[in-house]
Amino acid sequence: MKNFWVRAASAVVYVVLFLGCIYSGALLKNPTLGAIIFGAFLMFVACGCTFEFFRMVALQGATPCKPLGYAFTVITLLSLIGMQALSGVNGLKLIGVAIVLLPVVFGISAIVQLWYHSEQPFRDAAYTMVPMFYAAIPLGLMPLLHSGMNVLVMVLIMVWMNDNGAYMGGSLLGKHKMWERHSPGKTWEGTAIGVVITLLVAVFIGPLFNHDIAWYHWLVLGFICSVIDTLGDLVESMLKRSVGVKDSGKIMPGHGGFLDRFDSLLIAVPMVFVYITLFVEI
Repeated sequence: MKNFWVRAASAVVYVVLFLGCIYSGALLKNPTLGAIIFGAFLMFVACGCTFEFFRMVALQGATPCKPLGYAFTVITLLSLIGMQALSGVNGLKLIGVAIVLLPVVFGISAIVQLWYHSEQPFRDAAYTMVPMFYAAIPLGLMPLLHSGMNVLVMVLIMVWMNDNGAYMGGSLLGKHKMWERHSPGKTWEGTAIGVVITLLVAVFIGPLFNHDIAWYHWLVLGFICSVIDTLGDLVESMLKRSVGVKDSGKIMPGHGGFLDRFDSLLIAVPMVFVYITLFVEI
């Protein structure tokens, strides 16, 4: 019971802090200051995710170039936020930039390994760039989903509803394990209940955030968030199990680290962004 109240209190602080940063511009009646506050929060999270990832892969004997990895994270996040602030919303341009970044960043990471004494230089080059794609780009897209499309908070709601629905459904009705090798607590019954709740929330509440997005698009977005939420959690669980740790960090009592709390969002946000950019006219 004590652990439950610790988790609950920690979750409340997290939600208040996250939403407070998102709406800080409106609360302070200063959009510029609000953008700075939200950007600073995202930078804090991005660097925290980078630290936790490097710490975990080090347990496998990996030696990524940490200074370069942090530089990739910081520069990418600042660039995405800056592009949105200076040139407005252009989803296709951002997708194109992300695609071009992949070979460029890998080339730089591989060249740097020439000066490292690594037994597996290409593995370490890949690990060096993972935080940039796993954390910096998804976090950098969040301001656009908020200010440009007004769907970020709805994405958060859908992911949280799926988490809670799956947890309660699994606790009450769960019998069949979904993927015991990676997450022994997840069940097919809980997952199904989480998906249904998320779809209902998406269709009935989504239009309140952006009425220009048709209900059937909200239905698809709800499905994307619910499925990716589950798979994103499994991916992070797979990473933790591969290095033999229970939590990625200790920043949130009862929940773990940055990656434990943001794992699903880091994969869901890019998926939502790409879907809206390609299929929804706003």
